[in-house]
Amino acid sequence: MSEKRASENGGRTFTEEARRAQIVRAAIDTVAEHGYPNTSFSKIAQRAGLSSTGMISYYFAGKAELFDEVVSTVLRAAEEFVGPRIQHEPTYRAKLRAYIESNLAFMAKYPGHTLALAEIVIGTRDRENVPVGAINHATASIDTLVDCLDKGLDAGEFADVEPRVMAVAIRGAIDNTLRHHMLTPGVDLESYGNKLADLFDRATRAGS
Repeated sequence: MSEKRASENGGRTFTEEARRAQIVRAAIDTVAEHGYPNTSFSKIAQRAGLSSTGMISYYFAGKAELFDEVVSTVLRAAEEFVGPRIQHEPTYRAKLRAYIESNLAFMAKYPGHTLALAEIVIGTRDRENVPVGAINHATASIDTLVDCLDKGLDAGEFADVEPRVMAVAIRGAIDNTLRHHMLTPGVDLESYGNKLADLFDRATRAGS
């Protein structure tokens, strides 16, 4: 049987897409274990069970392209996990709580993904090659929160807060919880999620 082309993926075959996904998974695991600065194509190839690093170079033009794909893969997984939980809630207050709690639940369920993402962003934050996906995600996350807060204000569910300032504070609290989790093994992320949600519910509640 001839291989079908996956036109939505730049004309790559399904076999090629499967190999790329295998390499990306190995890169996520390698970065999570060794840290971004200590991750090499050699270690990724070994993790993926590849015969040489040349197979990575065949599918990815270089380290920047590979790690941009890693970031995009992690963020897609996060969106698939968090998105439905937010959409399911009937009120904007409930959506805000779901956003906070599900972000931390994702960290707990996929520690390798979140560690890899943090390592890559931190490892490249002062350079020009910060993964585009990470920048887009940071912007989109803030915009999602601003939209929720704006609509909640219109519906009378939230206090008269500045949506973008509050959105930055919420996103910052979530991101710093990840940093704390990285430095302090055993952090109960579910408990943190509940307490952060309570904190911001009180801070944004109408009449507070």
